[in-house]
Amino acid sequence: MYMIIVGAGSIGTSLIDIAVREKNNVVVIDASPDRAREISNKYDITVLNGDATSAETLREAGSERADALIATTSDDAVNLMVVSIAEGLRIPSIVSVVNDKEHAEFFRKLGANVMENPEDVVANHLYNAVKRPKVKDFTVLSHGDQIFRLTINEGSPLVGRSLAESTKRGSLPRSILVITLERDEKREIPTGETVIEVGDILTLFSLERASDELVEKLSG
Repeated sequence: MYMIIVGAGSIGTSLIDIAVREKNNVVVIDASPDRAREISNKYDITVLNGDATSAETLREAGSERADALIATTSDDAVNLMVVSIAEGLRIPSIVSVVNDKEHAEFFRKLGANVMENPEDVVANHLYNAVKRPKVKDFTVLSHGDQIFRLTINEGSPLVGRSLAESTKRGSLPRSILVITLERDEKREIPTGETVIEVGDILTLFSLERASDELVEKLSG
């Protein structure tokens, strides 16, 4: 994939690292000469020290060949301008960080996929890591949906019952879906007939915030 990444801050740098490791064709644009130089020295990729809110800069980055553009700066005004220009240049896939969630709708109207308030995402993850030590890999999605992993212990009401039975009994709320099950280092997508055992690691999707009491009850 030919990918243009705008911004080489903390988020942009992590994204660059992932994109390069996955062997994408990456071009980076950053307004800071120091950051541009640092990225250029670290990776064998094209790095432009310039203003990404200029259509000419995006053309120089290869917008006509680009499959995707990702705006990662900490300034929503800059990101929105970049998204608007990228949309005008017909880059097929446009993604942007949105630092203030009140701005998200402006980005969506331009057809961009958004990552809302990454600092809040990190804060939520850290809070839940402390508050809910039994919960692993906690993620909040854009509409408040949650995904988290849970290890099942002996006291869980799910043990010894199929997922369908647990849902019917009310032990597993209908707002929660078990999307993967890990057992004996093997992962699978469970069905309603899957019977839960002690030690199973479940990945759950919840349409609403799962309370601390519910998490404790499910884990056992």
